[in-house]
Amino acid sequence: MVLNFNNLFRSESKNTKLSDFQDLDHLNGLALSITDAKLYNPSRDDLVLFYFRNGANYASVYTKSTIVSENIKWNKSIGNKKVMALLVNTRNANAFTGKAGYEGLKKIAEELSNQLNTKQKLDEEKPEKIKAKDIMFGCTGTIGETFPTEKIKNSISDIVEKIKYNQNKYIWTKAALGIMTTDLVPKLAMEECKIGNTSIKIYGVAKGSGMIYPNMATTLGYVFTDAKISQKVLKKLLSKNIETTFNAISCDGDTSTNDMVSVFATGAANNLIIKNIRDERAKIFEKSFHNVLLNLAKRVAADGEGASKFITISVNKAKDEKDAKKIAFSIANSPLVKTAVAGEDPNWGRIIMAIGKSKVSINLNKLNINFGDIKIVDKGQLLENYSEEDAKRYMRNEKIDFKINLNMGSKSFTVYTMDLTKKYIEINADYRS
Repeated sequence: MVLNFNNLFRSESKNTKLSDFQDLDHLNGLALSITDAKLYNPSRDDLVLFYFRNGANYASVYTKSTIVSENIKWNKSIGNKKVMALLVNTRNANAFTGKAGYEGLKKIAEELSNQLNTKQKLDEEKPEKIKAKDIMFGCTGTIGETFPTEKIKNSISDIVEKIKYNQNKYIWTKAALGIMTTDLVPKLAMEECKIGNTSIKIYGVAKGSGMIYPNMATTLGYVFTDAKISQKVLKKLLSKNIETTFNAISCDGDTSTNDMVSVFATGAANNLIIKNIRDERAKIFEKSFHNVLLNLAKRVAADGEGASKFITISVNKAKDEKDAKKIAFSIANSPLVKTAVAGEDPNWGRIIMAIGKSKVSINLNKLNINFGDIKIVDKGQLLENYSEEDAKRYMRNEKIDFKINLNMGSKSFTVYTMDLTKKYIEINADYRS
């Protein structure tokens, strides 16, 4: 497998180094393959295969958009069974492509299943029978363009031939690069935990840079574990933990047609299977699983199109979580707030505006606002000794924390976002050029 890291080191991400990423290595039960299906000009890696040699239990959450891509329709038709592979293409969303887009996936799935069956017979003592509906798809890119069925289908023999049964950091990074669109850097995360005496790995990759807002955040996110865990438990864990991770980020307030986050469990660690979410072992797994999801979600928000600042908005001591979430997203999605951050202007009045437009009932006399450790508003009043110069210095940081205390209850919610710069306009104005 040729390791081409041109995307990683292009000018927009010139400060990025391979050492910036975690040391993902081999995960039993999973094989990876990456190729160039000539979907881009100039060409680059644009097709990634995640292959589960003995199948994997899985769970997925998808976009809430009323217009969805054909691959989302395909995935939803698979049902509750193990899957054998996930094939992800970039450059084309396969959305608003109609019957032709769906039939294209069918043709590709049939070709891939046939070739994987041949590989199973060559490589496995007890070969599995792989069907077209044992294969999931991820698609990302431009909406409404004809799906490149033949280009992808013609690349299947190459991607199957390149399958690597042993992974390392370079191969994982190559896979993360292969699913990117306007992203500047690949997104990878990992955690390890112990279930009984068994060591468990949880690895993840994601892509996402624009059109990011719940439900879901616009991204493709894929998490892989060697834990033996039931499909029922995976679904519950994903549904629960998506809310405070991928559903807690925003870039521009737009929701895509293609959003999906999936988790796959190969069971190759051979721990005693987890069948109940109340099991103490499930709680141990959940903690690490949540960390991987949150790590990936933060990386998506930090790499928002044109971003120069990473913003954390914490709303605390609300009556209920719904109110806290509503206020946090009102701030995160405000163009006025985001442009003020881009301009390094401590315009706290825009935070006040965003809280007010959320229409959440608050007691103004209890409201506190901090920029990092700098208190701005105390009990609904501008602090007497507030220093604009201190606030200006704080706004020069790359990481900005807005802390809102309502002092009306015990619930909280945190949202992650980025600033809005001229670069965002340039990227999206030239997206199809």
